[in-house]
Amino acid sequence: MRIDAGFAADVVSAAIRSGAEEAEIFMKSSKSLSVEIKDQSVESLKSSASFGYSVRIIRDKRLGFSFSTDPGERDQVVKSAIEAARFSDQDIYLSLPEAGIAADVEVRDPLLEKMEEEAAIRSIMLLERSVYAEDPRVKKVRKASGSFSYSETAIASSKSVNLKYTSTSCSAQVSAVAEEGGESQIAWDFDASRFLGDLSFEEIGRGAAMRAVRLLGSRKIGGCKADIVLDNSVTVDFLGIFASSLSSEAVQKGKSLLAGKLGKKVVSTKINMKDSGLLRGRLGSSPVDDEGVPSRSKVLIGDGVLQGYLYNTYTAKKEGVVSTGNAMRGGFASLPSVGTSNFYLEPGAGSQVIGAEKIIGSIIKGLYVVDAMGVHTANPVTGDFSVGVTGLWIEGGEIKFPVKEAVISGNILDFFDKVEAVGNDLRFYGNIGAPSLIISSVDISA
Repeated sequence: MRIDAGFAADVVSAAIRSGAEEAEIFMKSSKSLSVEIKDQSVESLKSSASFGYSVRIIRDKRLGFSFSTDPGERDQVVKSAIEAARFSDQDIYLSLPEAGIAADVEVRDPLLEKMEEEAAIRSIMLLERSVYAEDPRVKKVRKASGSFSYSETAIASSKSVNLKYTSTSCSAQVSAVAEEGGESQIAWDFDASRFLGDLSFEEIGRGAAMRAVRLLGSRKIGGCKADIVLDNSVTVDFLGIFASSLSSEAVQKGKSLLAGKLGKKVVSTKINMKDSGLLRGRLGSSPVDDEGVPSRSKVLIGDGVLQGYLYNTYTAKKEGVVSTGNAMRGGFASLPSVGTSNFYLEPGAGSQVIGAEKIIGSIIKGLYVVDAMGVHTANPVTGDFSVGVTGLWIEGGEIKFPVKEAVISGNILDFFDKVEAVGNDLRFYGNIGAPSLIISSVDISA
């Protein structure tokens, strides 16, 4: 169903007439196609379409919210939102944002809007073939799949917000199983973008195969303290902890390891952490956030120093600051919370940047970590972690053998304070991006 701007304006007007002091409608219409291939045959092919809208009102400093998938229920949705406000607690920080100028950012690919089933199937078949073609030791392929979608988003409010935009996205992922001498290793690769041309299904397939094959012959190592290299995919896992800790919601609730540290050095001066909704083709990019606040770029940690948090309208008002354009919804049926747009790590001013092909050669003795299990279990308040890892043991700048069942542990702030160098291989996995990192003197146990 196409979004009708006139319908949005009518809903806002109806809410104001019904007694709302402030009113907003959020509308989402989307269509997606997902494909899974097994042995060059279609295992699964699903096409779906959805439409829905929600109404958020403020009356007497009380919040009302309701939603529906049926435009014909407009009056009932407005009535339900008004009624819900009667039973909610008063909150002096409730408000809707004023209208701003939407950012100019590329998030729409005409090729994805017109994506046919046959083209999607061919792409994922190519993905699967590429896994097998990389190395004869790859014996199985699991989850060769892809998703292709486009959506329309509209936001209108009594604060003069009135906008609509179209966005697209595509992703592909695959797992490869390598076998040799009775041993089996599995690895995966993934990529996503708002533009079809940004994805190389062949490279994704080759990447998964290479990751699996290089782990064949894994052995255990004894406990030690050594330098490690975090593969960019593993760095992304750890950045997820920072992403949640930089949320003003978490900070205000005392659930962030970065609470009370504004203006202080929290990690190595060799790294920056940024959030930007303006990166071309990235999944977290959009002209505005999910309240209609224009997207922008912001440095959250600059040269190791915490410079700010992420805010939506509510949390910003609570602290007397302005929204950073980080209001995010899980869908039309959700109220906006605080989230990242595109969150990523880059070198700080004093960082040593190393070409990806030279990182391993720079390590005298250490572990190249290619996979980490359980990073999400790190304590979000203290930052303490202990995770199982697999990787490649390095001596004299050369890979000697694969490593299995190792454990690295520590505190995430101390961990990122030991960053010695940053790779030039920034890569996004979803809306979080990172390069490889060299981290000194890490506790490794068996």
